[in-house]
Amino acid sequence: MATSALRTQVSVKYAESLEKLLAADKEKRLNPGLLNYSQALTLASEYLRPYDIKDRAAMMRPRTAFNINDVRTAFAMVHFSHQLPALTEIFLEDMRKSFHLIEYEINAYMTRYEINGCRRLRETKNLELFRMLVSRLHDWFKAWHPPTECASPDSPSQTHTDVIPPSLSSFFSGTYTLSFQTRLFAALPPSFARGFKALASWCLAPEDYPPMVSASGAPIKIDAVWTEFEKLGLIERYESVISSVAYEHIERRIEETCPNNWAVPMLPEIREWMTQKVVPWMLKIFTHGVTSRHDTQSLLTGIGARFDFHVNKVLCDLRIKEIFNIIVDYPDSLGALQDLKETLQRVDQRGDLVKFLRKENNKRLLHPGADTQTILQQYVSTIKCLRIVDPPGVLLYKVANPIRQYLRERPDTIRCIVGSLVGDDESGDSLVDDDEPIQPLQQPESEDYGDLEWNPEPIDAGPEFKTNKPSDVISTLVSIYDSKDLFVKELQVLLAQRLLAIDDNDTARVDKERRNIEILKIRFGDAALQVCAVMLKDMTDSKRTDDHIQGQTPSVVHPTVISHHFWPTLDQSDIVMPGQFQQMQEDYAKQFSVFKPDKKLKWLPHLGTVHLELELQDRTLDVDVPPLEAAFIELFSQKDTWSLEELIKAVGNVDRSAAVKALSTWTNMGVIKEQNENTFVLLEQAEDGAEMREMAPIQAAPSLPPVQTVQQQEAEQMRVHWKFIEGMLTNLGSLSLDRIQTMLRFSPNYDKTAEQLGYFLEAARREGLLVVQNGMWRLNK
Repeated sequence: MATSALRTQVSVKYAESLEKLLAADKEKRLNPGLLNYSQALTLASEYLRPYDIKDRAAMMRPRTAFNINDVRTAFAMVHFSHQLPALTEIFLEDMRKSFHLIEYEINAYMTRYEINGCRRLRETKNLELFRMLVSRLHDWFKAWHPPTECASPDSPSQTHTDVIPPSLSSFFSGTYTLSFQTRLFAALPPSFARGFKALASWCLAPEDYPPMVSASGAPIKIDAVWTEFEKLGLIERYESVISSVAYEHIERRIEETCPNNWAVPMLPEIREWMTQKVVPWMLKIFTHGVTSRHDTQSLLTGIGARFDFHVNKVLCDLRIKEIFNIIVDYPDSLGALQDLKETLQRVDQRGDLVKFLRKENNKRLLHPGADTQTILQQYVSTIKCLRIVDPPGVLLYKVANPIRQYLRERPDTIRCIVGSLVGDDESGDSLVDDDEPIQPLQQPESEDYGDLEWNPEPIDAGPEFKTNKPSDVISTLVSIYDSKDLFVKELQVLLAQRLLAIDDNDTARVDKERRNIEILKIRFGDAALQVCAVMLKDMTDSKRTDDHIQGQTPSVVHPTVISHHFWPTLDQSDIVMPGQFQQMQEDYAKQFSVFKPDKKLKWLPHLGTVHLELELQDRTLDVDVPPLEAAFIELFSQKDTWSLEELIKAVGNVDRSAAVKALSTWTNMGVIKEQNENTFVLLEQAEDGAEMREMAPIQAAPSLPPVQTVQQQEAEQMRVHWKFIEGMLTNLGSLSLDRIQTMLRFSPNYDKTAEQLGYFLEAARREGLLVVQNGMWRLNK
């Protein structure tokens, strides 16, 4: 603020400066009436004084009403007197005193906008109200701006560009702009940023809003709005808000087009849309007034890189959230996998992918409610998908490790894998693609230090990670366990069950199993499947033997003769076939001894299927039943009434529950009836008195022969060594698993791995025989 003392001091210096001015430029024509510096300062300050543009009287007093020569002379005198700071201080003080006029209009407009904004945030009227405020602020800015041109009173069509000298014009313009913007930003309420963002959104996508027109009815031009923003300094002030508009527009576009759209990559399409829509919009804002091609190219590169990063970030977040379903949908989701691969190279979210996918697997896959075949199928799809996303395999290693550990604990995992290998129809979808080449199992390779194509491990690889060449799916599944011997043993058990379930004349199934074994020899090797080859040979020899015996003495008995030492252990039973069944077995055994005198048959009468034709008084039944059912109904041919205890005693020592189940088969068919508790009687005539009729053949429910599983066989073998384990724990107290394994190696015929021993000890713990604490095992006393 200019004080009276300051004005007196300036007047004294003015006189001295005026003499210097007249001596320096005598040819310069000055107004003889303007010889007092105070008058020049007053005229210059009055010429620059801000006025109320709402006041009609002020609007009728344009700056052109001043004498241009007097104004020019006044500014020249102030300039040559080096008193611009004084004039600038007066001008800024006058602007400060008048700025309340602008603040009043800001408050009035923003109050209306905030009230309307609570109800109609995206309506055109509300946007028009905010645009009117911006336009009004621009009017104030132009009205108070120090002029650089002024029309001549004598000729309004002509202009004088030196009303204020050029050196002063740039000085006043910069000082004024800085001061005006500073006061303007201080006067704007917090809600102004929200309105600015809404108007910027309209400028980016006007098609999303109803048409917006000015008060005269003409359409609002977007370029004019940005010009007003630039003049008021709002672009630089709210640069982050403008960027957020573009970011939200990109996010909305991705949310509308990319979710569940996995067939083709969406990243190129989003980038093309961004190049055509968002980048030109931002360039129009930030390159306004830029004339250098180099600067424009630099801005284009920077803006494009920022938006491309945001596109990759948003799309990567979306694909990570969908990754579990993307894996389920493989191979129809290859496009989404390509998006994920490319975006992960741009943004560092590999850790988020691993964390989210492991969480989803634990929630939706690794729980008792999920079928083992389903888990294996998802695991195979995970292998294939993550190999596409991350060829080195770091992501696969981190995600697959919990799945492998969970599958290792499931008792039927090996059976499901082996069932898929041999084409088991009951195992569900095959884990192996038909077009996948058959190759030997790939064992982990030691690191080759002479490999010329060696590459260092990825930076995010863990200490236990080793870069391996991608192997086939079967090799990866087999590698879940420490040894392939478990798979070979399970394969023997499954093959035995399938071979023993084949009918007498179904040679096609035997040939199919032989082809499967030949294929598996490629994977596991000939030596590992030698036992399977012997089993197949037994099937062929058994058929040849049966054909010979049938040619000598025809019989209804068609047994399968197997080599006891090469087949898995079969469940034993004490059942003795009564009556004609016993006689048939003895007759067949005699003929077999004649054909092969060096061998002897040991019957397993509880295995197989018996075809019966039952002739009752009023009906005939044609059925296929297991041997125990046939034995019971044979006994009813001797007498009509039997107790449960008598039946069990007559066929040998069989399980009571098995006997009840066998009798219920005939009860359901209406052949026998439980007259009293545990007393059954034969029904020669149907109870409903129906006429005799020919019954259609009744098939028994198919079931695989009771071959002991690998776990059962190992449990039986480990029971032999239980006494050794019990003795060492009794004498030595608590022992670790490794110590027990080391000591068991001295016992005869012990060939189990530490993992197999751990399974046995865990089973003993569940039975209450052992207790484990901190890795130390002891007897449960």
